[in-house]
Amino acid sequence: MTSVVPIRAVLFDWGDTLFESPHAPRVMVSYARERGIRLDDDEAERMWDELWHAGKTPEEHAKGRDLSRDAHRRVWTELFARKEAFIPGIGRVLYERVMEPSIWKPYPDAEPTLRALHDRGVKIGVVSNHAYDLRPVFRDAGLDRYIDAYALSYEIGVTKPGRGIFIEACRLLGVGPADTLMVGDDATSDGGATEAGLRFHLLGPYGRGGERGLVRVVEIVDASRAVDA
Repeated sequence: MTSVVPIRAVLFDWGDTLFESPHAPRVMVSYARERGIRLDDDEAERMWDELWHAGKTPEEHAKGRDLSRDAHRRVWTELFARKEAFIPGIGRVLYERVMEPSIWKPYPDAEPTLRALHDRGVKIGVVSNHAYDLRPVFRDAGLDRYIDAYALSYEIGVTKPGRGIFIEACRLLGVGPADTLMVGDDATSDGGATEAGLRFHLLGPYGRGGERGLVRVVEIVDASRAVDA
């Protein structure tokens, strides 16, 4: 008989994992039109993809943007401003119309997934590199009832992929790293959980407005609790 350690807790990243941002390329096209600048959808998509991928590099993470609100606004706005040669003022606009947490929306499968885990007695935590308190965001979306703990970088003083933020999340939930699964969209940032002894599930690509593939998390948890004879 093969012994599998049951998963007692699941940690979720926030952005691009449980919640989806406003469609940034659409924001860019709309603002460009306000300024009388021609920008087609494909070019806006390309420009945004370039910015978003740049935002996930170690160099950008190292700027401390997720440790204070001032740093968050400054670092992200400076990154977005790389496109101001094409669209003057776009740095500020992207920050205000895309990065404000209160305007992000849960993926369609976020609530069913959290509910299913909650019903199974699994402890649930949110681990996010963020400079804003995400508790009101979950409360306004009606999801706070499922969350047992929040490990937010600006409160803890450590950002992903640093192992400390994952260890603290486990401590807040009262579980061990070996009993815990981390779920996220960033192989580097969220994947740092493995260095802290957690299991890790990387979410794949998705279509905007559609499900995020979170049902797989419930399947992984159920499989960990099954006994193979």
